[in-house]
Amino acid sequence: MINQATGSRRYRIIYTGPGGHSFSAFGLPSATHALGRAVAKISEVRTHASPKTTFTVGTLKGGTSVNAIAADAELGLDMRSNSAEELAKLENSIMALARQAAEEENKRWGDKEVIKVEFKLVGDAPAGSGSADTPLVHASRRAVAALGGEVKSVSAGSTDSNIAINVGIPAVTLGGGGVGGGSHGPGEWYTPKNAWLGPQFVILTTLSLVGAEGISLPLLVKRLR
Repeated sequence: MINQATGSRRYRIIYTGPGGHSFSAFGLPSATHALGRAVAKISEVRTHASPKTTFTVGTLKGGTSVNAIAADAELGLDMRSNSAEELAKLENSIMALARQAAEEENKRWGDKEVIKVEFKLVGDAPAGSGSADTPLVHASRRAVAALGGEVKSVSAGSTDSNIAINVGIPAVTLGGGGVGGGSHGPGEWYTPKNAWLGPQFVILTTLSLVGAEGISLPLLVKRLR
């Protein structure tokens, strides 16, 4: 069960330059070389284990030909943290390194300031923390127990609950059933074993919170408008 929000910030970091023939235009800064410098710098960043803070350069692309000085190149960057403050620090640090990469590539070829770097935000999920002592969490635990299971952990994750948790609204993300592993890797797998329990788990939790007429009172407190 997830009741805390892991924040994430995702960017396309784009390097652009004039490009040219690898032989006749040799001496011009290269967008792919600047990109390589950036990846090397980013890979050396150190982050906290607690609050857990992570990053990865997930994608790379650029250039048009093996015999051309690249005019464009870009990387896809993902940054995450259970702390909004640490996530902001990480972002500032990596953005500075990306700019340094462009500066160093230009300097390498005689301070020709032709390589430019641009940052495009493509993902933004706010971080936040929720209490484990709420009707929502307790109802979820009891729903699992009623179906013969057990909630083994209440943890943080990047889910659809992020925005609600970030603004102080109690929220949880519940499992949909089945079993899987190897998330986002080449060996990622899923089996629908007992998948039918997922929807039942969600329905029981929902009914506990809102109540069922003539059967049970709602756990959620009705707020005055």
